[in-house]
Amino acid sequence: MATYKKRGFKGKVKPNRLEEIENKSATANVFKSLDDGSSKTQVWVEKNQNKILTLIGMVVITLASYYAYTNFIVEPNEINAANEIYFSQQKFEEALPTENDSIFDIALSGNDDNIGFIELADQFSGTKAGNLANYYIGMIYLKRNDYQNAIKYLSKFESNDIMLSSISLGSIGDSFSELNQYEEAYEFYTKAYSVSNNNYTTPIYLFKSGITALELGKFSSAFDNFTKIKYEYSDSPQAKNIDVYISKAEALK
Repeated sequence: MATYKKRGFKGKVKPNRLEEIENKSATANVFKSLDDGSSKTQVWVEKNQNKILTLIGMVVITLASYYAYTNFIVEPNEINAANEIYFSQQKFEEALPTENDSIFDIALSGNDDNIGFIELADQFSGTKAGNLANYYIGMIYLKRNDYQNAIKYLSKFESNDIMLSSISLGSIGDSFSELNQYEEAYEFYTKAYSVSNNNYTTPIYLFKSGITALELGKFSSAFDNFTKIKYEYSDSPQAKNIDVYISKAEALK
């Protein structure tokens, strides 16, 4: 009688099945990690709840304060300053053709009913109009040959308008030049033509920078400035006799 031995069945795990098991295991581990992390976060939040609420409250207060400051202080201040400067601007324009000192005085100091540029620059120092007042004050002092005060106020003026910025820097250069401080004058003339590339102020301050460079013995710089005027700003008034200056700078190099 034949005897049969029962063999224990050893089932092989198919590759796809093995991958599925591994994936499930990995997924389970991920969820377990997330659960663990979530639990730790929850514990931390509960532990630091007061600090978190305090921080949120501070952020809300900061944003509310900024909104209130902008809408109830900054904007009304800007509007008031813009209204106040109008009178002095009108007086400045009135005085300009004849450079009338008495009218310039009113523009600077105001009258019984209106404040002038000086008070406006101080009272509204953080506004656009207050900033612009510094420009007007500086230009009036420059016309009056009060070069120290011209430098003082024009140095306070800042503008994104390239024309105004160029003129204010060039006017500081003029003030230093009148004070025989040629190094400072050269510095500001260079800044004045560098901030803007236009057919009005650029050749003016290129020329003034060139003349000052000759005074300082910077002959190569003078030559470069005069040559630039000749070839890039040939239609400007400064280009009219520029060959004379080019020859002078070249001979001195």
